[in-house]
Amino acid sequence: MKIGVLGSGLMGKEAARDLIASKAVTAVGLADIDFNRAQNICSGFKSSKITAHRVNAHNINELEAFIKQYDVIINALFYSFNEIVAKTAIKVGVSSIDLGGHIGHITDKVLALYDDAKSANVTIIPDLGVAPGMINILSGYGASKLDNPQLVKLFVGGIPVRPEPPLEYNHVFSMEGVFDHYTDPSLIIRNGMKQEIPSLSEVETVHFEKFGPLEAFHTSGGTSTLSISYPDLETLEYKTIRYPGHAEKFKLLVDLNLTRKDYSVNVNGNDINPREVLLKVLDPVVELGKKDDVVLLRVIVSGEKDGKVHSYQYEMATYKEKDTQVTAMARATANTISVVAQMIGNGIIKDKGVYPPEQVVPGDIYIKEMAKRGVIIQEKNN
Repeated sequence: MKIGVLGSGLMGKEAARDLIASKAVTAVGLADIDFNRAQNICSGFKSSKITAHRVNAHNINELEAFIKQYDVIINALFYSFNEIVAKTAIKVGVSSIDLGGHIGHITDKVLALYDDAKSANVTIIPDLGVAPGMINILSGYGASKLDNPQLVKLFVGGIPVRPEPPLEYNHVFSMEGVFDHYTDPSLIIRNGMKQEIPSLSEVETVHFEKFGPLEAFHTSGGTSTLSISYPDLETLEYKTIRYPGHAEKFKLLVDLNLTRKDYSVNVNGNDINPREVLLKVLDPVVELGKKDDVVLLRVIVSGEKDGKVHSYQYEMATYKEKDTQVTAMARATANTISVVAQMIGNGIIKDKGVYPPEQVVPGDIYIKEMAKRGVIIQEKNN
């Protein structure tokens, strides 16, 4: 199979690394608007399988020309490109997947392309990162083992192994994205009713092996498409994991209007957006750099099976790769998109149309494939 990767950032680069290592993949294309960057990455892999391409994703003709060369496209670009890449892939008859983006209802716009994708006989799967992504696949796997799933609780956090003040946090993706997840309302299901509650709220204590106590609190976007796939749930919650005290500190920044997009103050005759200033101030403070990170994940799915209550729990702790220095978040995310792209390419995933991960990605095969890559997901049931 031939797989193309749009975007030579960290996730695109690491997805390409995994694709090259897979025997079933015969050719990999790595595209970026900066050809030299893509070329340097390809040269570093020292593999005849991979080729660099210059593609401006704003240019439909360039997108079409790249996409139609491959069996499956991995879209590792910024989420604002998800809709146009999906539309272009459908137009030229190629399956595609992306890393997600519920901001601005981007994922909803991709899901709305179902009829077009089915008519074109292609598979489109959005939201294939960690959260959303991995948690969707594991939630779907747990729910598939039950006659009547009733509860899904999700806990995920990418955190430094050794926290440092002032926030005990180092970002592993855009700080602007972190701001959005912390400030947009969080969708949950409680007592069978969909509702929105404030992010950074309902802080609770959680423990993981080698870590604890930690805190977990609501953030937006994490429940993804699960409320649509499982509308009859009694409970659905997603919480982000951080070191204790983080939510309280960040809540102060929110309460001081320092994170609002629609707010400005006049300073010496100039209108200044405090959010833009805070982003610039925080970025060097919370940059991960060469520090070690870990991704902690826990998915709890419970409900009825044969008239009895059953519960399935999936847990993961993935660390930075010492040899390659690939971050834990990149390992979890890039391997996920690579594994699912290959499932489409080799026919394991046969469904045509647009589907969220929980509906079409087989959890048992996914867990085995991730384990081959050193990302171990443990299942417990009772």
